[in-house]
Amino acid sequence: MQALKKYPVITSLLLLTACVTINVYFPAAAAESAADKIIEEVYGEDASLNENTDSSTIDDQSAISQPDAGIFVSFLQSIIPAAHAQQPDINISSPGISKLKSLMKQHHQKLDPYYDNGAIGMESNGLITVRDSKVIPLKERNIVKKLVADENRDRSQLYKEIATANGHPEWEKDIRKTFARRWIANAPGGWWFKDASGKWQIK
Repeated sequence: MQALKKYPVITSLLLLTACVTINVYFPAAAAESAADKIIEEVYGEDASLNENTDSSTIDDQSAISQPDAGIFVSFLQSIIPAAHAQQPDINISSPGISKLKSLMKQHHQKLDPYYDNGAIGMESNGLITVRDSKVIPLKERNIVKKLVADENRDRSQLYKEIATANGHPEWEKDIRKTFARRWIANAPGGWWFKDASGKWQIK
């Protein structure tokens, strides 16, 4: 106990380790990364909007330089990797996911002009909708409606497929929420989206 009081850095590391859970939980950061990869492929352009900040880096220099720290560092190294091994990643390489990505790429090539002119916009639930049918030529309106319906069907299936492919069907809701944010975050300027209150905004 005296050693812990004498070396506060070591104490902090031990407390940090105590907070590490080995329970399987929804990996929000991994889900965002996975969503960005898929969205970039669908959009067909480099979104590159994420700021990857590694907040997990620990400066051990002060701890290593302290006497008896080696014992505690060895202890931490034996526990943390085991705990981290229980933290799930997101698998987005199943055949079902690949098929849906291919379909969504095809949809997007046709939908892109309608995003640009404001005819369609992004909902806050991870889907899209016809926002202003007046800017769509009359002869194209039914085509656009079908494209929107097909896209929404495939998006909903994608969220379900990702959850299932990772062995956690209960993650579907969280995956949908993650994608809802990332579709908007990765969208080019000038596209319309609904905010959390349901109001239309333009990027």
